[in-house]
Amino acid sequence: MAKLTYSMFTSLDGYAEDGHGGFGWGAPEDEELHSYINELASSFGTYLYGRRMYETMVYWETAHTVRDQPQFVLDFARQWQAAEKIVYSRTLAEPRSARTRIEREFDPGAVRRLKADAEHDITVDGPELAAQAIRAGLVDEFQMIVCPVVVGSGKRFFPDGVRLNLELVEERRFRKGVIVLRYGSAAHRREGGGTSPANRGARACGDRSRARALRTRR
Repeated sequence: MAKLTYSMFTSLDGYAEDGHGGFGWGAPEDEELHSYINELASSFGTYLYGRRMYETMVYWETAHTVRDQPQFVLDFARQWQAAEKIVYSRTLAEPRSARTRIEREFDPGAVRRLKADAEHDITVDGPELAAQAIRAGLVDEFQMIVCPVVVGSGKRFFPDGVRLNLELVEERRFRKGVIVLRYGSAAHRREGGGTSPANRGARACGDRSRARALRTRR
């Protein structure tokens, strides 16, 4: 079964979007962070988007045509173009990218079937669509890319009224103050989601992170 991941930049005070609907403060500005995000995204075969997030991310359909793009940007563009995209929108008439289809409603049952049948992992992007997936119990991993900024209001990374039991898989820090936190769903682990080679490697990274933290405390 494929894993469904929710991955977003978030502010220190827990917002994935600020009060004006913006999230440009979370754009990766250096090669180290962008390359790591490319690594995380390399397992994704399908992206799930709402309309607004899709209209932001469709930039990657033509990013390779921009002159003097660094290689790490071209690498992500290639990954994104190769993946399937599902856009949930009642108003979008036509997609602006290849390998893209439009669904009018978010159907948890259809996403469960997609997870069961998919050969590659799936990611849901955008706090509103992710909230529906979280409430339906569909999300197996949460990737919080925490930026050193406080925005004060907006849409939170986690929806209100949801309680989750999570396990730290990995913690990684970057030079400009960004911290990536990866958490796995405890339910996903109980169902066997931690048994694949990729998940065993992720668990080992988490174990090393916890060991370093314990040594630091001593």
